[in-house]
Amino acid sequence: MHYLKWLYPGMKLKRWLLLFSVGVIAVSFGLAIIFNYKYIGLVEESIFRLMYRATGKYYYAVTTIAGIAISALGLAVMTFATSRIIHSVISVLVPSGSERLVEIIFQKRKLNRGPAVVVVGGGTGLSVLLRGIKNVTSNATAIVTVADDGGSSGRIREDLGIIPPGDLRNCLVALADTEPLMEKLFQHRFGGAGALSGHSFGNLYIAAMAEVLGDVELALKESSKVLAVRGRVLPSSTEAIMLVAEMEDGSIIEGESHISEAGKAIKRVAIRPEAVLPVNSALEAIRDADVCILGPGSLYTSVLPNLLVPGVADALRQTQAVKIYICNVMTQPGETDGYAASQHVKAIIDHVGSGVIDYVLLNTQDIAPQLLDVYARQGAFPVKADIEAVEALGVKVSKANLISETNLVRHDPLKLSRAIMAMVYKLKVCSDRMRLLDYYLIAEHIKEPKD
Repeated sequence: MHYLKWLYPGMKLKRWLLLFSVGVIAVSFGLAIIFNYKYIGLVEESIFRLMYRATGKYYYAVTTIAGIAISALGLAVMTFATSRIIHSVISVLVPSGSERLVEIIFQKRKLNRGPAVVVVGGGTGLSVLLRGIKNVTSNATAIVTVADDGGSSGRIREDLGIIPPGDLRNCLVALADTEPLMEKLFQHRFGGAGALSGHSFGNLYIAAMAEVLGDVELALKESSKVLAVRGRVLPSSTEAIMLVAEMEDGSIIEGESHISEAGKAIKRVAIRPEAVLPVNSALEAIRDADVCILGPGSLYTSVLPNLLVPGVADALRQTQAVKIYICNVMTQPGETDGYAASQHVKAIIDHVGSGVIDYVLLNTQDIAPQLLDVYARQGAFPVKADIEAVEALGVKVSKANLISETNLVRHDPLKLSRAIMAMVYKLKVCSDRMRLLDYYLIAEHIKEPKD
């Protein structure tokens, strides 16, 4: 019942309804004084006479009952009239109806006061998380990897010399509060066999904005306005990065898109050039955050490339935010074969040092046997939740049911955002912008994100 949301604390509506009621009462008293109570006395006398004629007796409580009935009728009339006035205004300003209007007000009044959440990563995992996070807070910042060198992003990167826009586009769409048609447009890929074949419209749009404005960060900011994005999307660096992996057999693989294809165990990854400049806005967002989240996403090709950008890991160590790593549910063939949760955490610590993770969020939900068989044939298996080994690394563990019940084993945006909100509530890591009651209301407000 979305009508009850009008009564949420902080919506700044109840105070005006109360003032309206006080005004009606004042008018009623004023009229009574003008007429010297004369007509009220006549009404009371008429009620007594009607009751006597009907029953042959006097009931002195009848005036109290009549007063209550008349007051209730008045309140009903006031409520109906007010609702029709609001409906008339809504039908002009928000054609989609009052439910949409209350969502807008809730977003402005509550979500704008939500916790400052920074999410670091890339790939589909990051966009899945953001679809849930935008229903928790409007103060979300996605810090996105720029090491992608495959597909449409790779071609744009090579042809135009800008950072790859693919993951940035996905994050913009995930945080967008816009019409479904606009979302479909940004995600549309051109067909055919020409030069545009395989390109995403959103990638081309971001590339065009970057050329027009001469600044990728500004291009993302302006694109966010078009999509009505709740939050910000920032690259970890505005310089194109090449991801390089040293494999266990000593071989070197260059290029993010080629690392998992090599089919070899990864020993270490690095970025070239190593001395790229970080985006200052991204570092500031980390330092000012209430919660910093790493992942979910590919360990070596989505999460670590961001942390390897100079300044990012140091900002995580310096921030007062609670730092949560969302461990993948399944291993990734060619990247994390046979990895348990502790090996994911250890890989991050080995690359950038300790102090960047406080908690690991692990899935404890059982996976359907038929899905396990499908993934096993592809070389992917559930990540073992070896809690004691994780805690031995100085990192705490939080467990929850996190996966969606579909034909794919992936994190569910709804469950993931609720689990994070529960951790925020439990740890009380919010700033003064949020009260505990606000947390409760926002947690209740979280709904199933659109696909």
